[in-house]
Amino acid sequence: MSVLTEVHTETGVAVVTLDRPDRHNAIDLETAGRLAAAWREFRFDDAVRAIVVTGAGTRAFCSGIDRSAEVPQPASPYSTDDPLLNVGPKANDLWKPVVAAVNGMACGGAFYLLGESEFVVADETATFFDPHTTYGMVSAYEPILMAQRMPVGEVARMALMGTAERISARRAYETGLVSEVTAPGEALAAALDCARVIASYPTEAVQGTVRAVWAAKEAARAHAFAQAPHLLALGSLPPERQAELFADRRSGPGSGHHIR
Repeated sequence: MSVLTEVHTETGVAVVTLDRPDRHNAIDLETAGRLAAAWREFRFDDAVRAIVVTGAGTRAFCSGIDRSAEVPQPASPYSTDDPLLNVGPKANDLWKPVVAAVNGMACGGAFYLLGESEFVVADETATFFDPHTTYGMVSAYEPILMAQRMPVGEVARMALMGTAERISARRAYETGLVSEVTAPGEALAAALDCARVIASYPTEAVQGTVRAVWAAKEAARAHAFAQAPHLLALGSLPPERQAELFADRRSGPGSGHHIR
């Protein structure tokens, strides 16, 4: 099972866990489908009033899309099929609050989940980066989502530096990506504490507040998302060339990284 869900009915909190630690919790097509299904199920489960999303193991929250996933693409430069567009709660019309608990690495497609969470709790081991440009891919949806949360200059630096730089949990806190930094291994407990408090409040008021916050930014996001497909199609290298760069990642430029 690539996604585990656990509902604590006594507190009204559910936990969604990406359960592929041997793959750094990368999202393959099955995992993407299971995530979407979980969010849709929670829409109808009145016992669930708040949700925590996290990753299994200690090495990664999520490393984005699994490189083994095969996603055929249309020939039009104005269209692209992105299997991660529907992995988040908001994409599945779920307006119950979601808190992300991050330990270890969070990169690339992980931002689809972080970008659709209400806030992020990370432990001191967490690092954040966006590898797209290193491997000849346009980074579009991820920086659009992060620009709703971080200063644009910080988003640009993360997207353009690729694998050469990782943002520490402390720096992520300073730039607004993360709302709380915990000791190693304590992010999930802290996120659960927050979720239990939120779940104890009247759910109509909570969900209305979530919807209001998202209303403040969704128009800009929708406009930016409309530009993303043809930017990806026009600016990204052919898949075979991307695969070559990925295979050479330990010896080529940017194979090392520094944390700030």
